[in-house]
Amino acid sequence: MSAVAVVTGASSGIGAACAAALAGDGFDVVLAARRADRLREVAAAVGGRAVALDVTDPASVEALAAALERCDVLVNVAGGAFGGDPVADGDPADWAAMYEVNVLGTLRVTQALLPLLRSAPVATIVNLTSTAAAVNYEGGGGYSAAKHGQHALTETLRLELCGEPVRVVEVAPGMVRTDEFALKRFRGDAARAAAVYEGVDRPLTAQDVAECVRWAVSLPPHVNVDHLVVRPLAQAAQHKVHRGPLFPG
Repeated sequence: MSAVAVVTGASSGIGAACAAALAGDGFDVVLAARRADRLREVAAAVGGRAVALDVTDPASVEALAAALERCDVLVNVAGGAFGGDPVADGDPADWAAMYEVNVLGTLRVTQALLPLLRSAPVATIVNLTSTAAAVNYEGGGGYSAAKHGQHALTETLRLELCGEPVRVVEVAPGMVRTDEFALKRFRGDAARAAAVYEGVDRPLTAQDVAECVRWAVSLPPHVNVDHLVVRPLAQAAQHKVHRGPLFPG
């Protein structure tokens, strides 16, 4: 029986790219996300299995666990940012929603699949956080707070699983241009979403991040990548982004 990799948030963006990368490495990939129709399309394209999942719904998470007989790799990608208001004007509902999906969603899925991961010969948990998990920026208070929480969860889990053959990896991307992330954050305001990447020569792609996940999972089982920060060359920090030509051609 092939090793099984479960990827949440797999209907688009980084999740879909991670599913494709792990399928390419021979994993039996289970793709999990809320949008069932799109999820089935992605699963068919990568040769994986689609399971509808809402990480904010405990019953949905329990159903995912019940549908599995084995889990060797879990990649927690499901998450997101809602709003970009300053703290003075931020909507507490947005903050709560970000905590719910990024932190509690990761917690629920990890708790539900941990028995299967512990029973695997060697297992890996990869949590997709963000550079916002370490560096704050104006307008990003709620998202940074949630990603800080997800980072704390990841680091604590690694400590608690020390002595067991379960690796806990954190991949923290910087500026990644996908079709949906910024558009969802700014409530469909395409101009505001596009401005995030304006003038940036080659932001990261979903495939770039997926390659980092694939690489971390592919390493020998005694090698744990605790925390991998990956940014485009044009972004030296949250507040330091080069906008203009950088590469020839």
